Amino acid sequence: MVDAPPPEDTVVVPADEDPVAAAGSEVFGGPPGRRALLGVNWWTAARVLAVCTIVVFALGMVQKMPCYHGGWFFGTTAQYDHACYSDIPHLFTLRGFAAGNVPYLDRIPNATDPHLQYLEYPVLTGVFMQVATWLTPGGGGDVSREQVFWMVNAGMLMLCAIVAVIAVMRTHRRRPWDALLFAVAPVLALDSTINWDLLAVALAAVAMALWARQRTVWAGVFIGLATAAKLYPVLLLGPLLVLCLRGGRLREFWKALAGGAASWLVVNLPFMILAYPGWKTFYTFSETRGADYGSLWLILEQRGLSMSVSTINLLDAALMIVSCLGIGWLALAAPQRPRVAQLALLVVAAFTLWNKVYSPQYVLWLLPLAVLARPRWRDFLIWQACEVVYFLGIWYYLAFTVSPQQKGLPTDWYHVVILVHILGTLYLCGIVVRDILLPERDPVRWDGSDDPSGGVLDRCADRFVLGRARSGAAAP
Repeated sequence: MVDAPPPEDTVVVPADEDPVAAAGSEVFGGPPGRRALLGVNWWTAARVLAVCTIVVFALGMVQKMPCYHGGWFFGTTAQYDHACYSDIPHLFTLRGFAAGNVPYLDRIPNATDPHLQYLEYPVLTGVFMQVATWLTPGGGGDVSREQVFWMVNAGMLMLCAIVAVIAVMRTHRRRPWDALLFAVAPVLALDSTINWDLLAVALAAVAMALWARQRTVWAGVFIGLATAAKLYPVLLLGPLLVLCLRGGRLREFWKALAGGAASWLVVNLPFMILAYPGWKTFYTFSETRGADYGSLWLILEQRGLSMSVSTINLLDAALMIVSCLGIGWLALAAPQRPRVAQLALLVVAAFTLWNKVYSPQYVLWLLPLAVLARPRWRDFLIWQACEVVYFLGIWYYLAFTVSPQQKGLPTDWYHVVILVHILGTLYLCGIVVRDILLPERDPVRWDGSDDPSGGVLDRCADRFVLGRARSGAAAP
């Protein structure tokens, strides 16, 4: 490991600065030398990362094979015993796709929940599901069609994963190999085909890459599209607002906001006009659901502290507001302006921690942000280990709840698993906050960079800083 930063305009190789990456590189002959030609032949960084992503994604599909061959269809607990559950094949039938229903226009067949009469997903995810339905042949029995539907979705989600890893690679131009963290992440294998979250993850990652390239309007457009697929990407606008305020670049923020609002409306407005009851189901269902799996609220409820849905909603909103205010203060008072990816990770992590539910695939929301905010293998793997524990814990807990013999993980141990996930997320956030307060500890800034994901904010002078006079010089 070298002691001095590399010269400007050189590609940063993780094995040169990360002890864990350097140790891991010994398997392949050690870190590359200074004269090594990286990415100049056919095997460019983009192609290597795409292949690694495909391999890891395929391993995740193999992990789901016990369910594909029976666990989703036969036996009470098989899909939990093998930790291979997926919403995708079940919702093909339960949400009416197998019967030819059109999402948002047609009611869910035999729906019993008054709050769940239509598809409960945002519009762009519903469109994604409908396209997969069109690609699923009509012949065969229900089991066969559900299997094909899952395979079609898996193929489409794999493309989303490739888009996401390439976007992460292009966000930090001097650090393309940091994206290897995304490509080989255990959660990418385990969680990618549980639900459709990778669509929003890919769109949000593209938005980050576009912002880094100073294409502010298009960055906003993709934030709007990502929000039309899942709610969390709208939170990316918060860090952009406070950082643009500090850097005196509010005009660029308003451009991004306008682009996001326009793209979100283009996607949503037709459904709002033609199928308003179906369109609003995602929002009303989210509001009316109670404490659910993976949340602090579930622990409190199962420990005897019963709260109404409205009380949980109020506390959830209050805690999220307080968290955002704290992150905003950090952005405006830190000794050096935080990087966009750092604040984005903190605000999305806060959303997952206070949310009424934490499904295991939600970790994918944080995956590209974690790579950009803290590209260090040790911290990344500690966080990933905690998420793998939660992935296994939730399925064994569900096996315990549905098995007549109660074989699996009891409630008390499931609470421990939830706390492991929470502590892992807090650990990652704590390291990022330390990097913000002590910029010299930031691995991205170690090589002389300011904010490679900052776009118009990169190396710009501060204009509004809490607690001290504004700086007239650009960031170092």
